[in-house]
Amino acid sequence: MKVLHLDSNHSLLSAQFSVLGFQNDEDYTSSKAEIEKVIHNYDGVIIRSRFRIDADFLDKAVNLKFIGRVGAGLENIDVKYAKAKGVFLAAAPEGNRNAVGEHTLGMLLSLFNKLNKADREVRSGTWDREGNRGIELDGKTVGIIGYGNMGKAFAKKLQGFDVEILCYDILGGVGDENARQVGVLELQQKTDVLSLHVPQTKQTIGMIDTNFIESFQKPFWILNTARGKCIDTATLVEALRSGKILGAGLDVLEYEKTSFENMFASDTKGENNLPEAFQYLTEAKNVLLSPHVAGWTVESKQKLAQTIVDKIKAKFC
Repeated sequence: MKVLHLDSNHSLLSAQFSVLGFQNDEDYTSSKAEIEKVIHNYDGVIIRSRFRIDADFLDKAVNLKFIGRVGAGLENIDVKYAKAKGVFLAAAPEGNRNAVGEHTLGMLLSLFNKLNKADREVRSGTWDREGNRGIELDGKTVGIIGYGNMGKAFAKKLQGFDVEILCYDILGGVGDENARQVGVLELQQKTDVLSLHVPQTKQTIGMIDTNFIESFQKPFWILNTARGKCIDTATLVEALRSGKILGAGLDVLEYEKTSFENMFASDTKGENNLPEAFQYLTEAKNVLLSPHVAGWTVESKQKLAQTIVDKIKAKFC
């Protein structure tokens, strides 16, 4: 097996492939077009999110047997076409689900207790105890949309709190001892905190829009450690301004490049060119932002790589 690594990952991935007798080649800088000229030489590809593996790429990869995507989702791969060509796809949501669960909980507690606001104020010499009075998670209802690896991990982290946990998913029968599966109407009726844990698909892009938000019976908090394009940012800002959304914890943004390595889809830089909605988010005291790092821990880097090795080993060795 000849394997082409298109993104840097934990060293154990190449090391364990070598033990299996695989040849490891690395190319972290060539353009997609340049990669397409040599991809016919390879049996396997390892990628994070450097570029999209589309039908044209797959047509040129005539000997390709597997794609290892070192991350949770497969949205940067034409999954249907790859499967039609008999290419084995291995993603690794098991590898960073714990990290995502911890990060989501950390964002929620920080928002509820105004930790970022309080920290900035104290550093600037402001000592405002009343203005930083927090609220408690106990007694709240947490609604989770998408109850796969990530949603389940977050629900598990919530077990130390006296909360009701609801989950909504397009698949039936996914509820468990940590969350009760409900329909969207009950979710919108009861939820105090909404957390997104869905993949990026045609159905989830822009799913959090005005109609969806206004269907909630109560003002609520929102967390997104899934994909940025699931929330329409301009709509989110409107809801924050109106008070329908009480606060937001966003690890992902609508403006990210598909590689997740840069924020904006264009190469335009400069504060004056930032979208107005994003500027609002950066200034809002009830918004917490992080750069797509919920699943990006020291431990998850190793676990993601190990998960890919294990799945490919089980399939081909």
